[in-house]
Parts: sequence; structure tokens; C-alpha cells
Amino acid sequence: MPSELSIVWIYPDLLSTYGDQGNVLVLEQRARARGIPTRTIHVRSSDPVPQQGDVYLIGGGEDRPQILGAERLRRDGGLHAAIQRGAALLAVCAGYQIMGTVFGGEEGQPVSGVGLLDISSGRGERRAVGELAADVDPALGLPTLTGFENHMGVTRLGPGVRPLSRTVVGTGNGDGTEGCYAGRIIGTYLHGPALARNPALADLLLGWVTGPLPAIDDGWYQALRDERLRAVLPA
Repeated sequence: MPSELSIVWIYPDLLSTYGDQGNVLVLEQRARARGIPTRTIHVRSSDPVPQQGDVYLIGGGEDRPQILGAERLRRDGGLHAAIQRGAALLAVCAGYQIMGTVFGGEEGQPVSGVGLLDISSGRGERRAVGELAADVDPALGLPTLTGFENHMGVTRLGPGVRPLSRTVVGTGNGDGTEGCYAGRIIGTYLHGPALARNPALADLLLGWVTGPLPAIDDGWYQALRDERLRAVLPA
């Protein structure tokens, strides 16, 4: 277990919609509850992405900030280096699309992503807005995910990734799946913020870089998750 957990929040000046910064706060709280000190680095789009972080987070955003974020990440190279040395990454919505090979710009034009995930995204015919619930790939050992989606993306998964989950309610990738994962990278359309609504997902990211985690009191998080699931799942 590291003496200090380094959390890197990428481009909050461009990509931080629908409370996605809450994912940072959840990781900080759940690490500290286990006696793990944390250090959080907010990396603005004018700054280089540090290569020595433990967990990296990137959130959602509008079309133009998404394009700018992708351009700067491609030039920077710091996130690629961090992933190669074993860091974990959670990429949400626009950030999820950026991690792929290509995504749709503001007019639907193809924009190059950073290529960390074997996915390609384009613009769908209608916006997906509302609550989402999805059953997670059993290999990850997580309970049903819950969150809020607001996007026009359609994401196609290549052979280099696995679906994170399969939708019970909502749109997700647009083909019955939601998000994807490969190695220590998780991509998802879930806002909420995602880690507040899904504490087991937060612990999965932490465990990848710290090793086995002791149990903590999950009462508040579980109550929030269960309330949202009751509201959206069929009776």
C-alpha cells in the first residue's frame, strides 16, 4: 500500500460537467477512511500532465472543450506514460470518448482521440438523457451500476476492450452495453457523480493501485445507490 495516493484531475477547466469533480472527492474520502493519505493535483489544460500519479480522472464537457482537451492530451503524452507504468484511469462521458481512436466533433466531423482505448465514437440521432442502470461484467465482481447520462454519443467497442456493463435502463454505448474497460482503464457515460453513486467502482480503482483494501462503513453511499436503483429499476 502506498504511503501517499496521488490523484490527478485532468483539465477541470475544460472537462468537468454534471459534478464529475465529485469523483475526486469520493476517492480522497475513501482512501483517507482507510488511513491512506492523498495528494490531489488539478491539471489545467495549459499544464503538463504529470506521469507519476496513481489514479487519473477526466470528466465530461461540451463539444469544443472536448476537442481542445483531446488535442492537448495527444501533444502532451503524460497520460500515456502514466498508464504504461501502471496508473489507473476513470474517464467519463466526453473524457471516455477522448480515450478512444476517434469521436464526433461539434458538426459530427471525426476528431482523433488519444488511443488509450480500442473504441470509436460518433454522434447519434437523439440525445440520451436520464437515469441509467447496468449490470457489470461478472469478471469485475461489482454490483449493478447506477448513474445519470446526458450525451449524443454512440460508442463502438473494438476487440481490445470489454464492455463495462450491460444496460438494464438507459442508453449507454447505444448497443445494449455501457462503458468499457481494458487493463486499469475504465470508461463510462455515467455521471452522478459516478463514484458517489457506485462506491464499489471507486474501491476497484483504488485497489488496482493500492492492493487489497480493508472494509469501511459504506452506509451513506449504499443508501444513495439503493435509493436511485429503486427509483429506476422495474418493480
